[in-house]
Amino acid sequence: METLYHQTNKQIHEIQSMMGNLERTDRQSVHLLENELQHRIDQTFNHLERLEILASKEPPNRRQNAKVRVDQLKYDVQHIRSALQNFQHRRYTQEAQEREREELLSRTFTTNDADTSIPIDETLQFNSSLHNAHRGMDDLLGSGSSILNGIREQRSTLKGTHKKMLDVANMLGLSNTVMRLIEKRATQDKFIMIGGMLLTCVVIFLVIRYLG
Repeated sequence: METLYHQTNKQIHEIQSMMGNLERTDRQSVHLLENELQHRIDQTFNHLERLEILASKEPPNRRQNAKVRVDQLKYDVQHIRSALQNFQHRRYTQEAQEREREELLSRTFTTNDADTSIPIDETLQFNSSLHNAHRGMDDLLGSGSSILNGIREQRSTLKGTHKKMLDVANMLGLSNTVMRLIEKRATQDKFIMIGGMLLTCVVIFLVIRYLG
């Protein structure tokens, strides 16, 4: 067992030394070194399996110590294998990114490119629809403002007319019944005006709420 143990331990140190050359190896030769490392790691695991069997056959007073020594070697090899896998993963990722970058730089885009024309057309259509919606909302708000101004002018006119009618009625000496009829009609006109203003405000609120 001692001979195989020292042989395996020596092989592990050689693998660790080779692992240090991975970062310095050129891109054309790195995969060859990776294959050599993987081959040696597999060989070491085979030796460890034999060592585990031999350790279990050691005398009781030496068996536990032999198993600890073999487990330490196994831990070292597992650590080396994980480091090799991480290196390979980084290399594959970097190479894939470089290929994608080269393909992107070598690609020629034109104004008729199907990949770019569809998103551009959709964006232009969306911006046009949004502009039309804003313009329609501005028109509605302008119309509502004009209606409110018209209602205010009508209110002022009605007040002036009502005052003039009262003055004329007083001058002509009309009866109290006629005066009450005139005042009732003026009150009805006032309610109509207020109702129109409220309706216009509701319409403007709904436009801002659902189109804004």
